[in-house]
Amino acid sequence: MLPRFTHVQPTSISDALRELAAPGARVLAGGTDLLGCLRDRAVTADKLVSLNALAELRGIREQGDGGLRIGALTTLTELATHPVVRARFGALSAAAAAAASPQLRNQGTLGGNLCQRPRCWYFRGDFPCARKGGDTCFAKEGENQLHAVFGGDVCVMVHPSDTAPALQSLDAKVRLISARGSRTIGIDALFVLPAKDHTRETVVEADEIVSDILLPPPPAGAVGAYRKIRARGVWDFAIVGAAVTLGLDKKSVRQARIVLSGVAPVPWRVAEAERLLVGHELSAPRIEQAATQASSGAAPLSANAYKVMLIRGAVAEALSDVMGAR
Repeated sequence: MLPRFTHVQPTSISDALRELAAPGARVLAGGTDLLGCLRDRAVTADKLVSLNALAELRGIREQGDGGLRIGALTTLTELATHPVVRARFGALSAAAAAAASPQLRNQGTLGGNLCQRPRCWYFRGDFPCARKGGDTCFAKEGENQLHAVFGGDVCVMVHPSDTAPALQSLDAKVRLISARGSRTIGIDALFVLPAKDHTRETVVEADEIVSDILLPPPPAGAVGAYRKIRARGVWDFAIVGAAVTLGLDKKSVRQARIVLSGVAPVPWRVAEAERLLVGHELSAPRIEQAATQASSGAAPLSANAYKVMLIRGAVAEALSDVMGAR
């Protein structure tokens, strides 16, 4: 059963920001994650501030420089099916299409997908885990088959978003607004490693709203892909995923970004694997080298060493998809 809270639906951004400044207020967008968190008692809220009447936060708009401005309330279905996103920002289109189920993609928003809370069963369950303010990450010595192999210090949760690694592969920026003003940050700066603060996943403050996601023009010869490995064909979160965006010049890779999902508390960029590609032809042997390098430095827990091989497979498949699309 959901706890008691008040619900407001402002009709302007200024009113929404004013409502959100109240203690205990939380943003409500699609609600596909927040309502579950409230039901599980993983988070609390005295007031939900619905953004659904704010048309300014919806839609995909082409910019004069060839980039995109994507409103945070844009649904995952809109992203997956938008012709410009599909044609020029392939990793993002594929990632949005791979998220959840059709029903959840119709309801879930891009901003909400980026700001999801952990799916860890200890966080969602009745455990005083470190991320909820306790002093123990129960997954480290417990059921950890779906947990992190990179970046897990105090907490070994994995970031659940499919779109976040795709956006990072596209060098996206995120605009945050509050009654105090606005700020724009790189998407890699949006997420917080446990070593820095294990009680939060993003730098979004309680009185801030994710308003826009800004995509720069894709690199020359851009081709992108997203590969997601999961237990079932729909609904499941990534066990391992790989978002790839390459800039190609004839046969040579001029620019490369590879970002993993399902393996770390934040989208995990594998820069050394990228460097193995830049300046070289995208060949099968080169893909194998980069895929192997992508798993370098992994530190598996007691039940998730299988993820090391899945990382190699996901990266190899994503790069193979790109090679086939040239």
